[in-house]
Amino acid sequence: MSRTARISARIGAITESATLAVDAKAKALKAAGRPVIGFGAGEPDFPTPDYIVAAAIEACADPAMHRYTPAGGLPALKAAIVTKTARDSGYVIDANQVLVTNGGKQALYNAFATLLDPGDEVLLPAPYWTTYPESIRLAGGTPVVVQTDMAAGYLATTDQLEAAMTPATKALVFVSPSNPTGAVYPPEQVAQIGRWAAEQGLWVITDEIYEHLVYGDAEFASMPVVAPAIAERTIVVNGVAKTYAMTGWRVGWMIAPADLTKAATNLQSHATSNVANVSQRAALAALTGGLDAVAEMKIAFDRRRRRIVELLDAIPGVQCPEPHGAFYAYPGVTDLLGKEIRGRRPQTSTELAEVILDEAEVAVVPGEAFGTPGFLRLSYALSDADLEEGVARMAALLGEATA
Repeated sequence: MSRTARISARIGAITESATLAVDAKAKALKAAGRPVIGFGAGEPDFPTPDYIVAAAIEACADPAMHRYTPAGGLPALKAAIVTKTARDSGYVIDANQVLVTNGGKQALYNAFATLLDPGDEVLLPAPYWTTYPESIRLAGGTPVVVQTDMAAGYLATTDQLEAAMTPATKALVFVSPSNPTGAVYPPEQVAQIGRWAAEQGLWVITDEIYEHLVYGDAEFASMPVVAPAIAERTIVVNGVAKTYAMTGWRVGWMIAPADLTKAATNLQSHATSNVANVSQRAALAALTGGLDAVAEMKIAFDRRRRRIVELLDAIPGVQCPEPHGAFYAYPGVTDLLGKEIRGRRPQTSTELAEVILDEAEVAVVPGEAFGTPGFLRLSYALSDADLEEGVARMAALLGEATA
């Protein structure tokens, strides 16, 4: 049987990234002349700041950047990550704990591949970002989903996590601020979960990519800082994509104990070698250039956050809790399922998203992609005008729903 299989079972089991698929479909429809508004991709609509672009242009002309560089990252960039991490989260690390990767996704894959053996289980609170379970499975691990709910602000408790543990549990994925919900754990709850994980002897993979995008009274807290007991068993994933509007530059990193970072670097040396040098130099400029541009983008995101919640909550059958971080709204739409909308009766949030795209020309991501059917994810990292128009189209369409 294996001789005739065209695709390995391991790769054949992977599903396409739902968020990227929705974004690609929206862009294809736009290219075909349809006025589609896309809420699918988690991508800032701002250009990368000029000083970062200028650093990349300078790097293009530097012959040293035309050659292979260390697989683990440019030494200057790793040093900047050490400084930035202490500045932004208070986590003090050494350069030998840092591995520069091709975006946050490779950092996650490297982390899971280095940490997990076949049969190891990983606690994964839901709603979760689409890539987490796939990366865990690719590494031979088994994601164990821990469901959270809107009433609790999508925050997992230690009781829920402990109930999901088995003797095979090796790690916990912890994300705050969250994609897709925008939930932000209070510092005291981050500390509690970190202490619990340390007591259980677990590893924690914590994704801090949205650390700067918190609003109102919400406060970002890095788990190894507020729970030092877990620091030696923590892998921090981060990158420049969301903070500096650099999604296409593909620069992320992982921070881990030195022995694990060395092993992950060995893996990367065979998988991809170094991250593109020009992108690394751009990331170096970003991390050493201050946070003024970030602050300007955050003002816009905060404005859009409040507006999209107001608009979505006004649609009958839609319940939209207020997100406190990242740039996503995650409304519940179960009250609309099974109702007739222009001759169709969507039974799932996937089917409802298809109706919204076909009839309103608005692209959203269904909750099935995040492990929680009955929801939609909308990124508000798009222009104010498109946000207003897109939700208005949705409101007009969904307002037609009848029993």
